[in-house]
Amino acid sequence: MTIFIVAELGINHNGDLSICKELIDVAKDAGCDAIKLQKRDLNAVYTKEFLDSYRESPWGKTQRDQKEALEFDLDEYKEISRYCKEKNIEWFASAWDQNSQAFLKKFNLKYNKIASAMLVNKELLKLVAEEQKHTFISTGMSTYDDINEAVNIFRKADCPFELMHTVSTYPMRDEDANLNLIKTLRNKYKCNVGYSGHEVGLAVSYAAAALGITSLERHITLDRSMYGSDQASSVEPHGLRQLVSAVRKIEAAMGDGVKKTISEEIPIAKKLRAHLDLEANH
Repeated sequence: MTIFIVAELGINHNGDLSICKELIDVAKDAGCDAIKLQKRDLNAVYTKEFLDSYRESPWGKTQRDQKEALEFDLDEYKEISRYCKEKNIEWFASAWDQNSQAFLKKFNLKYNKIASAMLVNKELLKLVAEEQKHTFISTGMSTYDDINEAVNIFRKADCPFELMHTVSTYPMRDEDANLNLIKTLRNKYKCNVGYSGHEVGLAVSYAAAALGITSLERHITLDRSMYGSDQASSVEPHGLRQLVSAVRKIEAAMGDGVKKTISEEIPIAKKLRAHLDLEANH
């Protein structure tokens, strides 16, 4: 099975549609299968007290100023959808509340995503599962009980899904990756398992690809020094091209696990074992 590679734009576009389009171009150029965004109804996700609290950003002095600047409106999402169709790349988003899921439903997307933070939001899980679209479920910050509940909701709704092993630190330390959990989740839940990475560099993602993941998600950015909390754990354009290319090579190299002599080996075997035939004839 080919690994489904998702370029997570998240909020790395900084609310700028032109940057968003550049990131879509980067994902398409690198050979990604899809790009992903995040959608929030700020008043549903955050309290007024929090939104009114102080936060220095390029857009103002409050949390509301910063978070409103990062949210695209309906017209901007329509343009993103049009642009992705023009570029022939899929897009979808993780909703952080029920209003946002209803908003995304307008676009008739092929995929849904449950962010790790939302894994414990049972009402949102039920709403997403009702759509019966293939859903990627990230499992960061979660217990087996949390995952059990989510899996039960999706199976009860007969909604196709795959889990994504995730460690929700930004950036994640390599020693915290616990990639063997990919196999554990696959065996425990009898489902496909992907990997959503927040590490710096590419080596951990390569290792995940060799463990039989069915999807790979990495945050991408134009420049890791840009403003934003996710930029430092994101992959720049050159790194993304390198990542996709290497993952495709890893897929091809894994093979079927059956021992066989390939045709190209036969003449080499004759040459390198020729002296054994000579010894046998004396």
